[in-house]
Amino acid sequence: MNGYQLTFYTEQNKRHGHRTVCEWLLHEVKALGIRGATVISGSEGVGHAGAHHAAHMLKLADQPVQIIVAVTDEEAQRLLDVVRAERVHVFYTRMPIEFGLLGEDDPQHHPKKFSLFHKGGAN
Repeated sequence: MNGYQLTFYTEQNKRHGHRTVCEWLLHEVKALGIRGATVISGSEGVGHAGAHHAAHMLKLADQPVQIIVAVTDEEAQRLLDVVRAERVHVFYTRMPIEFGLLGEDDPQHHPKKFSLFHKGGAN
């Protein structure tokens, strides 16, 4: 399938309403029926206005964050329209990509994973 990779760049503490921009974007992605998003936290970066942003031991609020989604042309347009309509101040990139899903989604083909947080040690 052909579409786009949208990557939004923000900081851990940047807010839109009562949510962080990251939380708000993830909520909108889900509300639009987009099947997935990945959040990547960076250790440091320079923002579009030239300011240095970094995660420090005592202050993670300024930590750079990327929210990445692979979407069709229509999904990209709907998501960008929502961000514009809400007047969210966020930098983004849009790159053409090819994407798809490989392999089977059969639980029998996935090995059990050990977990300290689930009874029985496997989930």
